[in-house]
Amino acid sequence: MVYRIPDIDDTEQPLLDHLIELRRRLVRCVLALAVAFAVCLPFADDIFGFLVRPLTMAFPQGEGRLIYTKLYEAFFVELKVTLFAAFCLSFPIIANQLWAFVAPGLYAREKKAFLPFLFATPMLFLAGASLAYFVVMPTAFRWFLGFSGTAGGLPLEALPGTGDYLDLVMQFILAFGVSFLLPVLLLLLNRAGFVSRAQLVRARRYVIVGIVAIAAVITPPDPGSQMILAVPLLLLFEGSLILMLFGEKKRARRAALQAEEKPV
Repeated sequence: MVYRIPDIDDTEQPLLDHLIELRRRLVRCVLALAVAFAVCLPFADDIFGFLVRPLTMAFPQGEGRLIYTKLYEAFFVELKVTLFAAFCLSFPIIANQLWAFVAPGLYAREKKAFLPFLFATPMLFLAGASLAYFVVMPTAFRWFLGFSGTAGGLPLEALPGTGDYLDLVMQFILAFGVSFLLPVLLLLLNRAGFVSRAQLVRARRYVIVGIVAIAAVITPPDPGSQMILAVPLLLLFEGSLILMLFGEKKRARRAALQAEEKPV
């Protein structure tokens, strides 16, 4: 007779079902990314041209140019641009598949609590990416180009490479987009009970220092770009505290009503 452990053996089939479901969701995510990649590939030049606009605006009229120093660099830049655009295009489907995998394990109240964050995440990311594209990058690139001139009697000219420029643009967009998810992170931690509003209020001075430090690391070293990121993050932090206040009052009222409805 084979020795069996009932607690483990009884959970073999549910675990297998979960793994099959996870594989199904991941396959759908990969297919969505592949379809988006195929759709974006013919427009790679147009997408890259859109990403180059902040640099074009920073250069004097008709003087800017991009170069590539490796024969294969332009080809791989085109693939990276297409993959970046494909991920942005397929992100709603990927997020929907992840939600569909997690949602069955949540109670109805937990689903209602989590849904606003699901909708707020892409909007906040888009707001941060838009700030980086329309405001920060043109300002930063003009500051970078201000170092052009002469050095030791020789002309000093900016000749940005396509690969380096694309890496810098994606760094800006991702860094600002992720930074703008600060309210989502704080509110989720508050809902989960890891941090309270009172704790964050007491730690406000440290949060301000941390936000300024993050802005200094992410943005160029000029104070203007740092303030462009630090000020919105501080406003988002204060807005998160206000939302936490409303949420705590709502939970307190619900708890009081439940206490009144309990039989003596």
